Amino acid sequence: MTQYLTVLGVVIVVVAVYAASRRMGILAPIPLMIAGVILGLTPWIETPGLDPELILFGFLPPLLFVAAQEFSVPAFRLHMRPILLLAVGLVIFTSLSVGFVLHAVMPQIPLPAALALGAVVGPPDAVSAIAVARRLGLPRKLVTILEGESLLNDATALVMLRVAVAAAVGEAVGIGGIALTAVQSAGGGLLVGLIAGVVISFLHRRTLYPLLDNAISLITPFAAYYAAELIHGSGVVAVVVTGLYVGHRLPTMMSAASRLQMAAFWKMVVFMLEGAVFVLVGLHINLIVHDLTEPLHVIVGLSALVVGIVLVARFVWIIPATYLGRLFPNRERDRDSLTYPIVLSWAGMRGAITLAAALTLPLYLADGVTPFPHRTLLIWLAFVTIMATLLLQGTTLPTLVRKLKVHQDDPKVDALAEAAVQHEATRAALVRLEQEITEQPAPQEVVERLRQGATIRANHAWERLGPEEIETPSDSYRRLRHAMLDTERGVFISARDEGRIPDEVMTRVQRDMDLEESLLGREHG
Repeated sequence: MTQYLTVLGVVIVVVAVYAASRRMGILAPIPLMIAGVILGLTPWIETPGLDPELILFGFLPPLLFVAAQEFSVPAFRLHMRPILLLAVGLVIFTSLSVGFVLHAVMPQIPLPAALALGAVVGPPDAVSAIAVARRLGLPRKLVTILEGESLLNDATALVMLRVAVAAAVGEAVGIGGIALTAVQSAGGGLLVGLIAGVVISFLHRRTLYPLLDNAISLITPFAAYYAAELIHGSGVVAVVVTGLYVGHRLPTMMSAASRLQMAAFWKMVVFMLEGAVFVLVGLHINLIVHDLTEPLHVIVGLSALVVGIVLVARFVWIIPATYLGRLFPNRERDRDSLTYPIVLSWAGMRGAITLAAALTLPLYLADGVTPFPHRTLLIWLAFVTIMATLLLQGTTLPTLVRKLKVHQDDPKVDALAEAAVQHEATRAALVRLEQEITEQPAPQEVVERLRQGATIRANHAWERLGPEEIETPSDSYRRLRHAMLDTERGVFISARDEGRIPDEVMTRVQRDMDLEESLLGREHG
């Protein structure tokens, strides 16, 4: 019963905080985490223990899978160099910086244990980065790089963490072993991801029932992650590769009904998981603080040190990479401007994956008796890094974007591209129509209706290029059709209540009207 109430409480907090954040126009992850901290410090609320496997196996796979499905494969290819420089190079640089400096300042922490903390705090969080980037409306180039980085950096960090923990507990680790672990992790994850992508695509193509498509989609990230981990590959890489493979082929391998239902399903799942992640991070501050034994000045000093290294390392890596021509290619960057590198450097928020990774640190060394050195302190430092980056960077990033006058992508450019392709698609559709009616004639009124519909869609695409303050013919149609649908719905509801039609008819008609109304709801421009 206690677990049920805990889950119910987290769901209520997520919904309430999201609603309040939306009304106030602020980023939801920050108040969600603060709400979790407040609940965690409340004495009469029992904080449940957080199993790191719950985050790594329960939360991470579906969140990464959905993000990968929505990520553009062509954009990934275009920006592969900066993505890999951040997802691999920056994570390694940050991890080594934190590990060596922490060990130098506090030699009581063995170097492998300090490097383990470096691997824990090295990768920015996918949920944090994507939520902030999309909320701010950053240019598509920056969003693509941030999303691509957040999809792959966990794999780099978890490999480094695995090696560092092995060395910390007393296992022999050499350069050859590290290289073998990296190759096995990346290669195994890539192989499993490709196999899973092919198999899942095959199943989707042969599934005609939308609910089964949903069920297959739900199983996919967990199956890919677990299969990769079984062969000591990277579950993160496997899920990302599967998501990219399936997402790129999604428009052609399932029915429209399946795609619509799946999109709505995953939207709700991601909404709840993302919110729960931040609440759970905040909830566990009480448990972590309670177990600390180091003096206060040591805790404060080391916390400031680790947070400072994490913040500075990102600048130290990104700024030179930009001007050495490695991060932004010549055709994509302005050498006289630091705008993009600064925004990218400041968008390094950490999240629940950092805490989950910290909680995987073993309790004892290889002998099973000696405690892992300063384990609780290392977990605290990971938690402080999450809190500091979310509160500091998350709250100031919108102001930084405004101060630097980062220009959003011009929606007219997208509208123009859409209109051009829509015009091409309309011409192809009309040619196909003529071929169809030549082979099998249809009533003239049906043919004219189809031609008119194609022309309206083409014209609507061009209308989106016009001034927003002027009501276009499509806007007028939407406004009037909304009013008509409201009236039609009222008539059917009255007929149902009076017993003139059964509920089955009402449900069928309501679904048709809902589908039409959802099409009308597409925003202008």
